[in-house]
Amino acid sequence: MAVKQTAGRDALGEFAPKFAEINDDVLFGQVWSREDRLSLRDRSLVTVVALMAQGLTDESFRYHLLSAKKNGITREEVAEIVTHAAFYCGWPKAWAVFRMAKGIWTEEDAK
Repeated sequence: MAVKQTAGRDALGEFAPKFAEINDDVLFGQVWSREDRLSLRDRSLVTVVALMAQGLTDESFRYHLLSAKKNGITREEVAEIVTHAAFYCGWPKAWAVFRMAKGIWTEEDAK
């Protein structure tokens, strides 16, 4: 089940209140909560590949990798997803994702 998001309001609530509202209530509140249409696991998979394609490997990307793991994507699956996407998104982008993913999916996750 999707968690109520407050990151937009926490980070930008006073500076960009409408953006924060849309982030928290629409993107994470309405779109991510449509689990009857697409599971959180599948949404995480799509999000990881979309962010990888853009080359966005900042803290927001780390958040989505952590969410992917929490939503059931295994170490083996993320490795396969990134390897596959590397041919479409770019090899250097895959390297950047793997560097970050290695810190999230550890050796213990391989067991």
